[in-house]
Amino acid sequence: MSTPIRSIRNLGPAMETAFGRAGITSAEALREAGADAAYLAALRAGMTAHFAAYLSLVMGLQGRPWQDARGAEKDALRARYEAVRARLEDPAEGEGAQALPAGLRRFMSEIGLDR
Repeated sequence: MSTPIRSIRNLGPAMETAFGRAGITSAEALREAGADAAYLAALRAGMTAHFAAYLSLVMGLQGRPWQDARGAEKDALRARYEAVRARLEDPAEGEGAQALPAGLRRFMSEIGLDR
């Protein structure tokens, strides 16, 4: 039996839906993937990037309130967040790297607008 994502501190129905779109449907799967990989998968599945959401995820996986991060720890998390966002835009990252859904990329290719 799987545990709902919303059972993780700081994560509610919206985050559960966003991770579900990325194929991450349980708290166990989210923990196994890790914060960075799961967040990147959710971005590739169409979630809008927000540092607060990333912060909530990382801190929640540690069982801590999102407001706990301060000073150097918060600065380090901001750097990790920016690195994850950079991977989203890196063509070397493969499928979804350009943040366009596969269907849209396929359509653009069919009409000659591919890169």
